[in-house]
Amino acid sequence: MGDENVGGPVELEEIMRILPHRYPFQLVDRVLSYQLEPEKTLTAIKNVTINEPFFQGHFPGHPVMPGVMIIEAMAQASGLLGALSGTAEKREGSLYYLVKIDNARFTRIVSPGDQLVLEVREKRRMRGMGLFEGTASVNGRKVASAEILCAAKN
Repeated sequence: MGDENVGGPVELEEIMRILPHRYPFQLVDRVLSYQLEPEKTLTAIKNVTINEPFFQGHFPGHPVMPGVMIIEAMAQASGLLGALSGTAEKREGSLYYLVKIDNARFTRIVSPGDQLVLEVREKRRMRGMGLFEGTASVNGRKVASAEILCAAKN
């Protein structure tokens, strides 16, 4: 990928090698870019379509992406950043588990046809865990934010 401190895009095939998630729970379609210095950040997208299984019941006639799915998308982006900032050997077989969510805020509705832009920043790393700050936006307007704690397990 050239400079080890800056990368992207990361396409779906590579995302599937890093994350264990599969349809219908794979919620990151592409990593647009990531940076490892001076701070670790990643920007990714989730294309929201009417074919998402949760739209059948949330809500019929007025489809809204559940907030918990937006948080999960940010957590997956955080896991990708954690994996991409490690060595290739660390990435193979590593799983990143969602441990804790703090300060979750939802400010707008996400609907079919929206492209969710996920931005995560690693705040700190401690004892195999990473604390991340995440935001999700649509058309440049923030729809959600949260602090996400993930733990790595080999």
